[in-house]
Amino acid sequence: MNADVLRPGTAWILLIAAGLIDVVWALTMKLSQGYTRLGWSVLSVISLIAFVWLLGRALTALPVGSAYAVWTGIGAAGTVLIGSVLFGEALTPMRLAGVGLVVAGIVVLRSA
Repeated sequence: MNADVLRPGTAWILLIAAGLIDVVWALTMKLSQGYTRLGWSVLSVISLIAFVWLLGRALTALPVGSAYAVWTGIGAAGTVLIGSVLFGEALTPMRLAGVGLVVAGIVVLRSA
């Protein structure tokens, strides 16, 4: 096995971390107010670099389609929930159903 290729278990951990950092990135982008607030802007760029690097590392061992879907699902679901908690964005039954479908998709892809 190539030394640069991760074991699948490690790759999944990195992928989950990339998804969670994607949520941080979305949050810091909003807080940067269009990249006009320096501190939040710097954190946003650092978050972007971090999740792209982690995603790239995870892709050395995982199928790109499944990994990308899981990563975006974590980011999307997490951002909806964080947006609700921090910014008072509505969590309507339809939005919650959408998050539920995203999470169900992640579970299916992870087990496939």
